[in-house]
Amino acid sequence: MTGCTLSGSNAKGIVPEMTITREPAITGEKTVTPVSLPSPDHLVLLPSPRTIRYTAGLYTPETLKPELEIRPEAIPHAQGYVLSIEAARITITAADPAGAFYARQTLNQLARQFKGSGKLPVVHIEDWPDFPNRGVMLDVARDKVPTMETLYQMVDLFASLKYNQLQLYTEHSFAYPGHKTVWENASPITPEEARALDAYCKERFIELVPNQNSFGHMHRWLQHEAYAHLAESPGAPDLCPVNPGSIELLRSMYAALLPNFTSSQFNVGCDETYSLGKGGSKEAVAQLGKGRVYLNFLKEIYALLQEQGRTMQFWGDIILAHPELIPELPENIIAMEWGYEATHPFAERGGKFAASGIPFYVCPGTSSWNSLLGRTGNALENLRLAARNGLDNGAIGFLVTDWGDSGHWQCAPVSFVPFAWGAAVSWAYDANIGLDLARAADVHVFEDRAGVMAQAALDLGNAHAMTGCLRDNSTVYYGLLLRALQGSPSKGFLSGMSAAGIQNARNAIENALSRMEAAKMSRPDAGLIRDEFALNARMALFALRLGEERLKADCGTEQLPESVCKPLRDELSQITDEFKTVWLARNRPGGLADSLGRLEALAGMLSK
Repeated sequence: MTGCTLSGSNAKGIVPEMTITREPAITGEKTVTPVSLPSPDHLVLLPSPRTIRYTAGLYTPETLKPELEIRPEAIPHAQGYVLSIEAARITITAADPAGAFYARQTLNQLARQFKGSGKLPVVHIEDWPDFPNRGVMLDVARDKVPTMETLYQMVDLFASLKYNQLQLYTEHSFAYPGHKTVWENASPITPEEARALDAYCKERFIELVPNQNSFGHMHRWLQHEAYAHLAESPGAPDLCPVNPGSIELLRSMYAALLPNFTSSQFNVGCDETYSLGKGGSKEAVAQLGKGRVYLNFLKEIYALLQEQGRTMQFWGDIILAHPELIPELPENIIAMEWGYEATHPFAERGGKFAASGIPFYVCPGTSSWNSLLGRTGNALENLRLAARNGLDNGAIGFLVTDWGDSGHWQCAPVSFVPFAWGAAVSWAYDANIGLDLARAADVHVFEDRAGVMAQAALDLGNAHAMTGCLRDNSTVYYGLLLRALQGSPSKGFLSGMSAAGIQNARNAIENALSRMEAAKMSRPDAGLIRDEFALNARMALFALRLGEERLKADCGTEQLPESVCKPLRDELSQITDEFKTVWLARNRPGGLADSLGRLEALAGMLSK
């Protein structure tokens, strides 16, 4: 383990035994049942602490209660702590209550690895985070709105990994009073639920930051007659920034949303405003320039937040296209620098905010969306690169985004290992860059005693690349199921895909699934996790089968012969039924029909 040093010294009151005496279940003589205690070089913590000093072969009773001191004068780093397990005592010295909480998470992880032994290792740990803000953003706008039970489970996971911020990306899935037309079919999060989740997060030292897109991505509002007049142009997804009604709509939304959150921050979105200047704001853009019109509306939104006493976060992509305007951004604002490919220029883009003195976060992603099974290699490098360049440029936060584009077909566990890696590199980059990620995730995320789940999940996420078809922000599976249904599969989106590559990907998926069967997860949702990976793998294998048939016939989906289409339809029908069941195990029904509609459209093409 990174940072681990060992000592062989003994100490009074510590028993260095490697077997535990237990009372037998049936009356008789005592027996000695060997219990294998992990040696320090087999222990793993997630994130790995900066400094770890074990005393080799020495253990202390797990029944000791930690003694806690909050001493900021002794622990110079915010959220930092020292955890010391000694002969007859366990002490936690922390800079603040958050640091004390993180020390307990580390203690819990040690206890997990000694479960059933009655022991804990003698160890001294010193630790603190690189980034003061370490968060996860879950997309609850693109069809999947998790149940409250699911949200609580995710918060527990994130807290155990020492994340301290959570955002729920929202477009239309909050139950805004007076706007039922927008959210009535979405199974939205209610104000009462938001307050309950906020309190649950706060108890675990997680700040629940409200998140509502407020400029682009407003199509779920603007598609309705009552709001259509606020669009940049008919059918456009963007609010018109020069229409006074746009800012008034936001004013009413914020007044209803923000009182449910104790956070002083608010992410207003404002990314990807692609229709700006093509409709209602065309004249203003011609006169002032697109960047200026964008910045003016951003400042209007900023003024609303000042009235509410909130610090504004916003996605930085549009203002970065007009870097000359960055110095004009108002004070008390945070730019969110996002990018999801392994080659994203975090250093260059973050440097522009740093040079202007604008606080910013780096915002990489899990690469799970548009993928079914993830894009492992891309995700891990994207997360690592964001952390390294964020630290180099003085970013104040690290936000792992987990989007739900194109129907949110991927299941939650596909993102578990990227969540673990993001937690590790954002907490202490240097201490974690050499982390055995698969092992750490097996122990502390999947809780798999067999130690097979995490590596199998990583391998599933790499299988798509074996087809020879590599695309940014997507996989070959989505091309075959959604994005490239017409024409020759040897051209366009699907170019590079080969029959041999398809077989290699199929073999990799089947191999990983077979390894998962040997998992011994102790999580209460272990069975569901298996079902979720099995569903996404089945969808990927179906896509590969479809791709194989299209390569043989060199045609689009609709041109396949009926002898090929019928078994494909039958398989897709079974997948659809399984999809519904798995969806409802973690998520609300709202959005399910919209997500399934994409698969049903494919079924329709196979029926012609």
